[in-house]
Order: sequence, then C-alpha cells, then structure tokens
Amino acid sequence: MPSVEELYRNYGILADATEQVGQHKDAYQVILDGVKGGTKEKRLAAQFIPKFFKHFPELADSAINAQLDLCEDEDVSIRRQAIKELPQFATGENLPRVADILTQLLQTDDSAEFNLVNNALLSIFKMDAKGTLGGLFSQILQGEDIVRERAIKFLSTKLKTLPDEVLTKEVEELILTESKKVLEDVTGEEFVLFMKILSGLKSLQTVSGRQQLVELVAEQADLEQTFNPSDPDCVDRLLQCTRQAVPLFSKNVHSTRFVTYFCEQVLPNLSTLTTPVEGLDIQLEVLKLLAEMSSFCGDMEKLETNLRKLFDKLLEYMPLPPEEAENGENAGNEEPKLQFSYVECLLYSFHQLGRKLPDFLTAKLNAEKLKDFKIRLQYFARGLQVYIRQLRLALQGKTGEALKTEEIHQKSCQILSFQDLFHIPPSYKSTVTLSWKPVQKVEMGQKRATEDTTSGSPPKKSPAGPKRDARQIYNPPSGKYSSNLSNFNYEQRGAFRGSRGGRGWGARGNRSRGRLY
Repeated sequence: MPSVEELYRNYGILADATEQVGQHKDAYQVILDGVKGGTKEKRLAAQFIPKFFKHFPELADSAINAQLDLCEDEDVSIRRQAIKELPQFATGENLPRVADILTQLLQTDDSAEFNLVNNALLSIFKMDAKGTLGGLFSQILQGEDIVRERAIKFLSTKLKTLPDEVLTKEVEELILTESKKVLEDVTGEEFVLFMKILSGLKSLQTVSGRQQLVELVAEQADLEQTFNPSDPDCVDRLLQCTRQAVPLFSKNVHSTRFVTYFCEQVLPNLSTLTTPVEGLDIQLEVLKLLAEMSSFCGDMEKLETNLRKLFDKLLEYMPLPPEEAENGENAGNEEPKLQFSYVECLLYSFHQLGRKLPDFLTAKLNAEKLKDFKIRLQYFARGLQVYIRQLRLALQGKTGEALKTEEIHQKSCQILSFQDLFHIPPSYKSTVTLSWKPVQKVEMGQKRATEDTTSGSPPKKSPAGPKRDARQIYNPPSGKYSSNLSNFNYEQRGAFRGSRGGRGWGARGNRSRGRLY
C-alpha cells in the first residue's frame, strides 16, 4: 500500500507529464492502490483518481471501482469527497454506469451525502440527459425498494428544475417510454408521483399529450374490469386514478370513458362501497369526482340508460315531503333527512348530462314521474332556504376568516341554481359552480345576472286555489335546521389523499418484481 509521500510523488509525475501523462500507467496504478491505505491515503486517492481518469481508458473499470470503494467507506468525510468527484467519471459510455451508481447512493441516510448525490446526478444530467435517465430507470426497474422510491422522488422533484436545452423533446419521449414500463408494476403512491412527472413534461401539455395521459390513467384504473365495491383496494385504485385524470379533462379531452364507468359500475353499488381510509365519506367522494368529470363528458353510447341510473340515484337522496295531518302537523314521526352535498353532486351531474338529452324529463319519463320529481325538488329547495336563513342567524355578530359571508352564501345555495329544471319544459342553461370549487368574484355588471341564477326561489305560480288532486307542499319547521349550527362543517375537504401507507392496490397478475399493485 502506497504511503502519503508515494501518492504525492506519483501525483507529481502525472501532473508534470502534461500531454504525455498517458504514458505513466504505473504512476496512476499507485494512486489507485491508495484506496487500500489509511484515512489520509484514501482522502488523497479520492481527489487524485478522478483528476487523471480520462487519460487512462484501459484502467477505467479499475478506477471507477476504486472510487466506488471510497464511496462506501466507513469514514463519512471520505465518502463525501468520493461522491463529490463522481461526475468526473461520467464520460462517454461510462456515464450510464456512473448514473446507476449515484442512483444507488440515494439510499444514504446522511443528509449531506444525500445532497451531494442529488447535485452529482443533476450535474451529469446536464452532460447527458439520456444516459443519466438510463441509470435512473435501471434502478427504478430493478433496484432495491428504497433506491426505487428515492429515484422516483428525484425525478418528480428535480426534472422541473432543468432547463429546456436539457429536457429536449427526445429526452421527454424517453421519459414517457421508460415511465410506461414502470407503470406496468407500481404502487398507488408511485403512480401519483409518475403522473406528476409526466404531466409536467412540455411535450404532454398539448391536447394529444393530455389524451395520452388520460389513456395511461384509464389503463391503471382497470376500466375494462368489473368493479368490485367490497374490495377496498379496487375502490382506492379507482379513486386515485380518477383524481389524477380530473385535471386533464377539458372540452377537447373528454371524460366520457370515466363517466360511463361511474354510471354503469359505481353508482349502482354506491351504498356498498368500502374504503381503507378511516373517517372518509366514500360515497360523497365518489359523487364529487363524478360531478367534476361530468362537465367534460363527450358523446356517450348509452346516454339514456346512464342518465336514468343517475336520475334514479338522485331520487334516492331527494325525499318526498311528509304528509300533513288534518291539523296541519307532520303526520309522520320523523322528517326526511336532507343530504345537501349528495344532492348537489348528483343534481350537477344530471344537469350536465341532461343537456345532451334535453327531452329526458319530458319524453323519457311519464307525466307522473316528472310531477314527482318537481315535488321533490321544490321540497328540497324550500328546506335549503330555511337552512340558509338559520345559518345566517347563527353567524350574526361573528367575525374571522372562517366567516366569509359571500363564500358561505355561494356554498349554501348551489342547489337553487338549478331552477331551470322547474321550467316547462325543463331546460339546462344555468351555469353553476360546484361548492367546493374556489369562489369566483363577480363584477358589478354581472351582479344582476348572478343573483338571478343563484339566489332565486323556484318560480312562483299565481295564487289559485288548490286542485282536488294537488299535493300540498310541506313547509319544514325551522327548528330542525338550526339545532346543530354551532358545529357546522359544510364539506369534508381533503379527506381523501390516496396514500394508505402500505404498498400496493391489490394483486394484478404476475409482475416482474413481484410487487402488489
């Protein structure tokens, strides 16, 4: 083993040789042997080996292996020095190997080392993006779980920091190609990260690019398979995938395939859905996603059938008003429970799809069913008006960020915005913002129009005497709606996050890595 003096002497030989440095192979071999010495010798070797590496291609493997030994040394200062110098070995065909080594080094628990590895990877990324991606994806596909996890996170956080001259169209195409291979066997958390990676690529910001992403999500969601509402993994996978798809939909990228699946497979099983997420209202979560997607649904093959399923589900949450006794009191023991959030989602979805078949309520339903629907809608609207009044009374004199009157008003009266369904014949012209979406400020010139569409009551008829067969609309007592206003929480925001701690969404056949999907 060479001493410190020998290392300095051979370093001097190589440094003085200038253009003839390649002729002093023996001197470079002495420096390589320095990795077998003590702490001082190793520190010198970590600096000297990369400095003359390019002059000895025949010793490339030995030099890289020697530096790798130093990267795994027990002395943290030696490891850090060796890692810092690794990008100097990233030349030509050696670059993918260096990228592979650096990717494996991401598993370190030392924060300083971890930062050095990240910086080294970014450094060689700027030298050769394709070669670096080769090393990263090699470990993502075949490496240990901890290495795979950190390599994916590196891509999800660092790619967006790279300049356009590095992330060229060809590089982005390689990322998409390699990502598709990984997506054949991923966990839920990994899938979300890869969607973050892919959706950030400039080449996928186009209509065709977003369509590609929607197709990728649809494949992960298994929309060709029969939905199993009793399998928490199946439900969880569908929710996560749909959440990734929603931001991609637009007037040019349709949600038809997802909306169809929800109508045909999910709605009929809504009451039996199971979820591993404690405290999550899984039914409301599903209905919210359906509502958000319905705005971008294209032509649907079985529109009438699916619209009827949606309508029937809506009726389940819109009770008839209770019968009144002769003295005008409620004849029943208990008043119907009004589930505002459920009805908002279903009514919005029905309103969006109903535009594609505007005569559904008149031509596809008999007169009695249409009359029944309007009675339910009127009862619900009246109950909501009472609720709004009680809410305002409860909030009087209160201040604070949580009491934004304008926002509360909008969130409270969304259902009243569907008043065009009261028209004869019913129409679908109202523009409604879902209550959990950000409130849009209204300009003064728009105030009149907004008031007409968001705060009006159902159209009133002339006060004629009641007909013999006409059903009396029950006016709910106000006390019912004000009893628990102090604990009011209109929406369960952010209850579903998709991450369940463990890996996998349930088995999906044989996978090369034996992972659970």
